[in-house]
Amino acid sequence: MVDSYRHKGMRKRLIDSIRKKGITDEKILDAMNSIPRHLFLDSSFLEYAYDDKPFPIGSGQTISQPYTVAFQTDILDVQKGHKVLEIGSGSGYQACVLEELGAKVFSIERQKKLYLKTKEFIDGLGYSIKFFYGDGNKGAPSFAPFDRILITAAAPEISEELFSQLKIGGKLVVPLGEGDVQTMIRLTKTSENDFSEEQFGAFRFVPLLKNKAND
Repeated sequence: MVDSYRHKGMRKRLIDSIRKKGITDEKILDAMNSIPRHLFLDSSFLEYAYDDKPFPIGSGQTISQPYTVAFQTDILDVQKGHKVLEIGSGSGYQACVLEELGAKVFSIERQKKLYLKTKEFIDGLGYSIKFFYGDGNKGAPSFAPFDRILITAAAPEISEELFSQLKIGGKLVVPLGEGDVQTMIRLTKTSENDFSEEQFGAFRFVPLLKNKAND
């Protein structure tokens, strides 16, 4: 797994462009600068790995645009030691960013081929992320409660099961809505059944499918 001076230079330019777009948390930028994104992509996309764009990773899924990763991470407000549940492992890139920030990361993927590929790859990089295969809407109740929950696919709604696994005072970030465009939402749990809501503009994500795990 080669991470050359050229790769590092391209990565630095990408991080500089994300900073110019308004991400000012240097901890997030440092975390992303430390992760060789080109290793997460098919070799045919190698020359474009540090463009600020999403790319396909198989199984109908994508690795998110770096700015989107930075933005979701920023509004999630992750602190060192937090238990974070990620719904939609994808390539594992977002989960690595969260662990670089000092979080204890639990990540669920519903596409079995992608789950197996990502788990093996991320384990090989030396991260200690806990990956699960299954329906993200059900969460990971055995490891709850979580300080933060991050949904990395478009969700038409948030399941009660998932919300119940968030600590009081915890935050959940999700691109919410059906159709081609979603609204980025942050919910802060104020009691067992209540939350406050903030909106952060329009984004495009692949859909989170309900009650489904694919082989």
